[in-house]
Amino acid sequence: MSKELGKTLIAAFLIATLAVPLSAGEPAGRAVVSNGSSTSKSKKSKKHLAPSRYGGYAPTYADSVSADDPTFDDPIVRQAAVDALGRYNGSVVAVDPNTGRILTVVNQRVAFSDGYIPCSTIKPTIAIAALEENVITDDTMLKVGPRKYMNLTEALAHSNNAFFEELGRRMGFETVSKYGRLLGLGELAGYNLPDEHPGSFPTHPPAFGGVARMSSFGEGIQITPLQLAALAAAFANGGTLYYLQYPHTQEEVQNFEPKVKRDLNIASVLPEVREGMLAAVLYGTGRLSFDAGGDETPLGKTGTCDDHTNPSHIGWFVSYADEAHPKIALAVLLRGNTRVVKGPIAAEVAGRIYRRLREENYFAEPTKMASASPNASFGK
Repeated sequence: MSKELGKTLIAAFLIATLAVPLSAGEPAGRAVVSNGSSTSKSKKSKKHLAPSRYGGYAPTYADSVSADDPTFDDPIVRQAAVDALGRYNGSVVAVDPNTGRILTVVNQRVAFSDGYIPCSTIKPTIAIAALEENVITDDTMLKVGPRKYMNLTEALAHSNNAFFEELGRRMGFETVSKYGRLLGLGELAGYNLPDEHPGSFPTHPPAFGGVARMSSFGEGIQITPLQLAALAAAFANGGTLYYLQYPHTQEEVQNFEPKVKRDLNIASVLPEVREGMLAAVLYGTGRLSFDAGGDETPLGKTGTCDDHTNPSHIGWFVSYADEAHPKIALAVLLRGNTRVVKGPIAAEVAGRIYRRLREENYFAEPTKMASASPNASFGK
């Protein structure tokens, strides 16, 4: 009898130990302070949550779909995303990168929230800025450790923080801010989406880590899954930042017309960033998204850190597939209180979506690129 009791106590101790939140992948970020006007009293009160067994963090598993209205979602994409997310507490936003049409939003409450720290999904934006400003080229080697150097491809593939911290220091806060805002951070991603929030973007360097930490983890920034999906679509289509539109009537579906927010004019530097995002999928932090049975190899970037404004561990994956004829761009967000919540697991969710869509022959017919006139230009 005592042996059985001892086994039970040991098992309970191990479960409790494993449940304590631990950092995974990139080191944990610190509190994100919103600088946007949309901050509510309820949001501010989150900073004063009393510590609990999980430090007040959100649960890792939850019902992420019951409150959604999927009436006008693409049913194939919707089902693939719902099944891939499963029991995880998170959100998936899928868009057509050639038009900006939202194909599905899983967990609409989270997707339309005030936003979350972007973690390492900020790194492609920093890479674009550094390449545009001629701070680096595709073969520039930066020191990232004792007798260790990396180029941009390897730094994106392995999400190297030291590399992007150095880029941030070299460019400075004003330059990093200019490119972050021009790529859509801190502003609404959608057109006529009344429930959307703009996230937030800092007006001065974050107190913790300054522009270096901002460039490696997105310290001080809050980004929504909608904004990240819009950015992924721009990377996929060659640099056109579309307004995201979410048809909610049959008439809107039938009469859908793309609306261009601005032409980013980044086509000349996109190949270097895409190479790093492809490397992340082939052998880096996003390799769980790879679909060995498909011809549509995704490109992507993971992100892992802590968000103390919305208490939780955060796991992101921003992605699109495929490079030749992109039909879909994804933003996957996971939240929770255990080591399961990290970018590589968000990449695995995306991989399940891609495999399911391949099985449904979703990629069989290439999408024609939509034609629309940009109304603004990207400048240095």
